[in-house]
Amino acid sequence: MAEMKNAALDTLLNVLKTSGADAWEVTDKTEKGWEFYFIRHALDQHRAKDIRSFGVKVYKKFDDCLGSARAEVPADASEKEMRGIVEGLCKDASYVRNPAYTLNKPAAGGAPAAEAEKIDLEAISGDFIRTLASVPETATEDLNSYEIFVSAVSRRFLNSEGIDVSDVYPSSMVEAVVNARRDGHEIELYRLFKSGTCSREQLTQDLTEALTYGRDKLVTSATPNLGKADVVFSTDPARELYNYFIDRLAADMVFRGMSDWKIGDAVAPENMTVEAVKTLPNSSKNTVWDAEGAPIRDLTLIDRGKAAAYWGSRQFSQYLGLESSFAASNFSVSGGTESAADLRTGDYLEVVEFSDFQTDAITGDIAGEIRLGYLHQGGKVTPVSGGSVSGNVRELLSGFRFSKETRQYDSLLIPAVTRIQGVTVTGA
Repeated sequence: MAEMKNAALDTLLNVLKTSGADAWEVTDKTEKGWEFYFIRHALDQHRAKDIRSFGVKVYKKFDDCLGSARAEVPADASEKEMRGIVEGLCKDASYVRNPAYTLNKPAAGGAPAAEAEKIDLEAISGDFIRTLASVPETATEDLNSYEIFVSAVSRRFLNSEGIDVSDVYPSSMVEAVVNARRDGHEIELYRLFKSGTCSREQLTQDLTEALTYGRDKLVTSATPNLGKADVVFSTDPARELYNYFIDRLAADMVFRGMSDWKIGDAVAPENMTVEAVKTLPNSSKNTVWDAEGAPIRDLTLIDRGKAAAYWGSRQFSQYLGLESSFAASNFSVSGGTESAADLRTGDYLEVVEFSDFQTDAITGDIAGEIRLGYLHQGGKVTPVSGGSVSGNVRELLSGFRFSKETRQYDSLLIPAVTRIQGVTVTGA
């Protein structure tokens, strides 16, 4: 089997070397995994998967320009089929005219390839199954169904500059549907969780919250028109707020003029630090190398409110004059000075469910329709729904507060509670 796998890659490499491409990159990716489908807590079906594919990118040079084109090549393709795909990519690349840049070269030192056998799919699957079976349900709130996907991903990257690196990492996903019932009415909430392996504590917390939100959604009042108000974010949509700061330091955003942030500028609350980190506990993106073969490392992007570094692909980083660049995959936000409890005092609206919530990385505008919120007024808490929140991150920075406690969403670690003053809340 190993000889067959190597033969397929060797054939592809030979096709690339004789294709007329001026440069090339290949990602040889194999995903071995198990899938489980449950209705209530009864296993409906399960299956194993073993999928291999080649990601191929070719480059053509024209004076001071460089064109590129990319495609997936089936691992079981014949040499003729491979050659046809690569020839098509060379033709497509000839129509592209980007300012010239160079591909990554082998890094000093390097890292040993990990063994896929070190990822125990049986143990990971068992952890998920036991965790979901133990979620505390009630007579009126329960799990309708859920699907579990666990994988060991093996990845090898090669390019025409001589890079040949490998890594292996776990990647998991849970999809769950929560049901809540009251007085003849019923509601469903959908949840999607990604991680490396199973974090029992976090998954239990997430699903327990979802059961509570389903219950409270059935007894909501209409959101009143609050005008300017304090709004608390403590669930998944909070990621959008912090991705704004991360995205605006991406090399492609800066080069294309979609971000005007310069190193040294004050761009965030003065106590906020944002880092690209090589690993996060239980992240599904704990890879040694980025998609272009550059070694991933820790890098401070925002240091106590000031822009400290850009990050991104080889192409756009090089356009900005950055040679030691990489595309980060894990991020951490820290610097909160208040407790979550302190941020939940006085009058405020805590929105935990949106039909959609977005932060525009270019303008800073935020907007979202409220599906479920908890209005805290005069010591009373009222579940509400309908209406919307809106504002602009840049204009709201002076009223941006966040907790010392953190919460992880797969590859993103952020403050558990964020409170923003002056958000516009429009009533239902």
